[in-house]
Amino acid sequence: MGAEVATANMTASQLYAALKRDLIDGRFAAGQKLAITALRQRYGVGLSPLREALNRLAAYGLLEQENQRGFRVPALKRAELDDIADLRRRLEGLALTQALQAGGDEWEAGLLAAFHRLKRADETPGQLEHWEQMHLQFHRHLLEPCGSAWLLRFIEQLHDQFDRYRRMAPANDTIRERLNVQHGQLVELAMARDVPAARALLEEHIRLSHEVARGACQEDRTRVEERG
Repeated sequence: MGAEVATANMTASQLYAALKRDLIDGRFAAGQKLAITALRQRYGVGLSPLREALNRLAAYGLLEQENQRGFRVPALKRAELDDIADLRRRLEGLALTQALQAGGDEWEAGLLAAFHRLKRADETPGQLEHWEQMHLQFHRHLLEPCGSAWLLRFIEQLHDQFDRYRRMAPANDTIRERLNVQHGQLVELAMARDVPAARALLEEHIRLSHEVARGACQEDRTRVEERG
């Protein structure tokens, strides 16, 4: 009864967003089979909105559906991550080129504001989730004026898939410091409308993030353990 009452306080869309966030954050283990009863208790929802949300997440690629036998969290595979990172470099490079050609004064002001919010979040210890939100907003705003809603939609899906790996990987403070410096450099190049340099830096930015995210893959963890 309690679960059904709680359903009134969480729509299927809200449940979808909550589950999506938890999957990207790594709150469910890679390869884990999701139990419907446990999910209903965890989120306080009824069966209908839960199934709707799970089906949407499977269509989005954050869950795998097992022939009417339920849902499973996808494994973390090196080949898949490499493919995602390669597509990010290509599509975000294209979007950045178009954004720098089309962005106006309002976009520049918004980009500066997004960068300063990200910088403040980075300087505030113990606020990882807030930093993640500011980081996502910065990259969204950087590409926003590219003029293609479809391109931005594909990039957002790739970001979500990529972040599932990145958040499960061991921290690398050295690379993170380099990535944080690159955010400021990206802003400077964007303001100067230096398309070749900005695109090259964004590709390097994704490459460094990719290097960190590989640590989530079982193949890479095994190599590290063998060297250790």
